[in-house]
Amino acid sequence: MSGTYLGMPAFPAAAHEAVRDRTLRGNLRHATHTIRAKRAKAVAEVSDWAALREAGRQIKDHTLRHLDRYLVQLEESVTAAGGTVHWATDADEANRIVAGLVRATGESEVVKVKSMATQEIGLNEALEAEGIRAYETDLAELIVQLGKDRPSHILVPAIHRNRGEIRDIFRSEMAEWGRPAPEGLTDTPAELAEAARLHLREKFLRAKVGISGANFMVAETGTLVVVESEGNGRMCLTLPETLISVVGIEKIVPTWRDLEVFLQTLPRSSTAERMNPYTSTWTGTTDEDGPRTFHLVLLDNGRTDTLADQVGRQALRCIRCSACLNVCPVYERAGGHAYGSVYPGPIGAILSPQLRGTQSEIDASLPYASSLCGACYEVCPVAIDIPEVLVHLRERVVQGGPVTRGGNKVVLRPAKGHAAERAAMRAARWAFGRPGALRTGQRLASRSRRFLPRTLPGPGRAWSASRDLPQVPAEPFRDWWQRTRGGKDGGEGK
Repeated sequence: MSGTYLGMPAFPAAAHEAVRDRTLRGNLRHATHTIRAKRAKAVAEVSDWAALREAGRQIKDHTLRHLDRYLVQLEESVTAAGGTVHWATDADEANRIVAGLVRATGESEVVKVKSMATQEIGLNEALEAEGIRAYETDLAELIVQLGKDRPSHILVPAIHRNRGEIRDIFRSEMAEWGRPAPEGLTDTPAELAEAARLHLREKFLRAKVGISGANFMVAETGTLVVVESEGNGRMCLTLPETLISVVGIEKIVPTWRDLEVFLQTLPRSSTAERMNPYTSTWTGTTDEDGPRTFHLVLLDNGRTDTLADQVGRQALRCIRCSACLNVCPVYERAGGHAYGSVYPGPIGAILSPQLRGTQSEIDASLPYASSLCGACYEVCPVAIDIPEVLVHLRERVVQGGPVTRGGNKVVLRPAKGHAAERAAMRAARWAFGRPGALRTGQRLASRSRRFLPRTLPGPGRAWSASRDLPQVPAEPFRDWWQRTRGGKDGGEGK
């Protein structure tokens, strides 16, 4: 996975800088609270939301268990419908395939539908290196591209920008990319949207090649699905002569009937709408309508390795709704850039380290970018237990050891600063495995509790600086039970 933001520090250092930016925090607070409130209202309208959530979880888990079979079925269906399927093991291979397909058309520019997968592999940069210019057409992605910025949110990549900043970006940068911003452009939403519409319209009408991702792929028919709110995606999907879709292998659903669940839960969880204004589906090619040539690039890029982890694989259920970001207190204060990945927030904290591995300082820090409050799990429409995966990944980071990555066995180096934690865990394991020693330690702690420190020394100081150490009770539970129940404790020491 290539989406690491080169030169960025690990999450703690990046977040420390981000929380000092009052404008950023204000933008994030306003946006996330607004989306959060609207989502809660939209979800409350559905009486069977819990059942839909469970159905989504079961469909995704079933598909992941039988992914090999459904991938073959999808390839057969797409091919039968007139499309061509390409398989990409990693980002480099996917970029080579797409660049080669674009070069084969003789074109030097493409229009793009908003796509996390293409961001993940760094496709725009790879195309630029080949002399091909990629134009983002989603409004928020356009803002990010014009501002030479990075996305900071799954649903709203420019969530960290306010209207005044967007106006200044349009005024100064639009001319370099095409039609300039209108004279006297203000920061009113209607004027900003109209400026973007005029800027993009000429690109839609000129482009011969479109590039997209997909929210879902239907194995039984070979149909791809894109849901959006603006209509820019549909322009890219229908007007160009050649369409290239780069999609993660986990985006499959077995049947059309399965879509019924996700087309209810995704819009309410993401944009707080009852349904998406634009739901585009296409199956191969036809002579009468749409692109004449369709290519599907199926992207692995660490997903097969993630699938092998029985706890971590649930991250592959993600339908990219971003609900977890909007309720996360850490994301609200630190913003998306601090995560050093195109996947920010709670889902990014469990997805990026699995797709990329935890060898880098950035990825080793991401499982700790959480308070484990559980709000992300409560709003997830496919019931990903993000706190469970975070704890699981923390264990992997601390322990290190060999894992398989891209078919090769590599050794994960334990993150720096965890030596004391590992020593403490080993000591706890030793004590809990020896009831007599544990009982003696508990009694000793109770009798010396007046002398115990209120803060931890050494590396533990960082933990106790923001937390109160629990008070040691006057007597251990075992002694209280023996004293009050006459020693009938069900077998002390066993």
